[in-house]
This record gives sequence, structure tokens and C-alpha cells, in this order.
Amino acid sequence: MKLSRLFLPILLIACFLLSACGNNLPIPPTETQFPKAEFPITPPTGTDVTPIDLQAGYGVRGPWFELYFTNPASLISSQGTGGVDGPLVEAIDAARLSIDVAAYSISLNSIRYALIRAHDRGATVRVVMESTNMDRSDPQRLIEAGIPIIGDNRDGLMHDKFIVIDKSEVWMGSMNFTDSGAYEDNNNFMHIHSTKVAEDYSKEFNEMFVDNKFGEDVVPETPNPTVTIDDTRLDIYFSPDDGVLSVLVPLLESAQKSIFFLAYSFTSNQLGDIVREKATAGLTIAGVMDEEQVKSNQGTEFDPFRQADMDVRIDGIAGLMHHKVFIIDQKIVAFGSYNFSQSAEERNDENLIIVYSPVIAQQFVQEFERVQAQAQKND
Repeated sequence: MKLSRLFLPILLIACFLLSACGNNLPIPPTETQFPKAEFPITPPTGTDVTPIDLQAGYGVRGPWFELYFTNPASLISSQGTGGVDGPLVEAIDAARLSIDVAAYSISLNSIRYALIRAHDRGATVRVVMESTNMDRSDPQRLIEAGIPIIGDNRDGLMHDKFIVIDKSEVWMGSMNFTDSGAYEDNNNFMHIHSTKVAEDYSKEFNEMFVDNKFGEDVVPETPNPTVTIDDTRLDIYFSPDDGVLSVLVPLLESAQKSIFFLAYSFTSNQLGDIVREKATAGLTIAGVMDEEQVKSNQGTEFDPFRQADMDVRIDGIAGLMHHKVFIIDQKIVAFGSYNFSQSAEERNDENLIIVYSPVIAQQFVQEFERVQAQAQKND
């Protein structure tokens, strides 16, 4: 009896201490809380990028950027959720002052809802679009919510796909803000934290939204054509303002070891000639092109590439291979909305960034390898 009375207080104290400590023990996350990507990007050894978990896509984060790639092969993509639009929605929801959107097309409900939320809480939201896509339901609902949308009303396309938030960050790439763009097509999307890059894209946006200058009407006025962020050089170009072809030609000519490309549309004879010349010179050349464009484009470079016995393949997904990317020597990457075509060079509103970074180029190489692995090999 005395023994029991002696141990009872000790037992009670021990239980209290265990309970208190237990409240501070970490609870392991479940897969429901933190779903993992099916095939997450593995950064190369020694780089300063970290993976971003997405259910239906790939992503990495660097010191001044996040870089995303869609994954139409993911089983989750068919559900239209968990993709690269998620981080963009979070950025729009965090916007404090302004959101400027240059969109060829808009049909993602997630983006539409986020823009309306921003407008309702007092942020300035403005949109420029390709006129022929303005009568669709999502743009009309934005207009009904009080968000101004300006169309290009030109024969050429307002083909940009970029967003400037709070004049301090830019989202840009090949991805249209559509369900198919985010979940059915191969696309890239980069989030750049830089007031200077944002100034460039804001200037281009205002030329369209404020000055009503589109396509051939625009004159080159990019404030910061070259920006250096943490020792990484970025060259920013807008078409047709800046003569993008005159930049891409010497870039390809500078290649010493390899050129990899992902091309939705490739009809530029000048660029095609350089790629073939580099293949003849012994460089490693490989590419993937969109099947629909190869079959429908007049003057496609696909047939001359195959006749030159180059490793250029047709994509292997049901959606579009919508990238517009050149990777030079696995050190430099050029990407944006600019297709390798005469229309992109002379008539359409486009943007393109050249990034001089082996780290970022390696992420595009990994995307190239994923797309190439799914592509149809040459007969």
C-alpha cells in the first residue's frame, strides 16, 4: 500500500512531462499534406537551385528566379489541377499594387478568379489581349468584373504571355494562360524577381495598353536590354521592335559544341541554315518539333533537317509541343513567346529572353530530354 502511494505521484508527474514534450514533437507530413511530383527535377550537383514540388509539373527555385515546366504526361494533369498555374495564382494573390497581363488567350479559371480577387481588393489590374480571343468566356467575365482589357485589333497576333506584378517581378515563357497551355501542352514558365526586368516588360505593356501600339507600330524602347542579376546576364528582346532574328543568328553561330532546340513552329530559313551548317561542322544537334505544325506549316524546316540526317523528331504527346527554345552549348538558353518564324519576327508582338547560365540551361536540357524521350524517332 505504501509502495503504491509512493509511486502514484511519480507516475502522474511522468505522464505530465511526456504529454508536454509530446506537444512539441514534429508530426511527420502525410502525402495528402505535401503531394510529391511524379518525376521531380533533380538539380545537378553543385548548383544553387532547389526543387519545387508540383503535382502536375516540374519546378526549381534559384536565388532570383523560379523556373517551371508543364507535365502533360502526369496522371494529375488530366484533372486540371496541381500544375504550374498554382504558383502564379499565389503571386497574384500576394500582389499589393498592380498586375499587368499580356495574354494571347485566357481560359484558366484559377487565373481569372485570382485577377478578379486582386481587382476587388483594390489592386490595379490591366490586360492586353489578342483581339480574336477576347470574346471567350473568361475574358468576358473579367470585363464584367470591371477589369479593363485592350485588344490589339491588328492582322498580326498579340502573342505575348507575360505578367508584371507590383513593377518588381515578371512571369514569362511559352505558356498561354489556358487549360491546355498549363495541362495538355509542353511549356515553360519563368518567374523573375527584378525591378529592371519588370521595367522592360512594363514599358512594353504600356506601349500596347496606353499608347495602343502593337506589332509594326512599335519602336524599340527597352530601358534595360541587358540586365545582370547575381552575376547572371539576361538579354531582353521584344518583337518586332528589336529585330530578334539579328540576335538569334549570331547566337547560333557562336555555338561550339551543341545546339538543342524545342520548336512549336520552325519556318525560318535563316535559322534552319545555321543549324544545318553546325551539324555539318560536327556539332551535336538535336531537336523536337510539334507534329501539328510540321504537318500544316508551309516551309517547315523539319523536312530539310531530316534530309540532312539530323536527330530532329516529332513530339509524342496528344497536346502541343509548345516550347520555343534554343539551348547553346548547354550554357546559354533563349526562350519566350517567339516562334522561329517570319510572323514572329515581323508582325506579332513577342518577347524573348537569353539567359547566360549553365545552371538554368541545364534545367532546359532536362526538359529537352524528357520531351525527346516521348518523341517519335525518325524513320
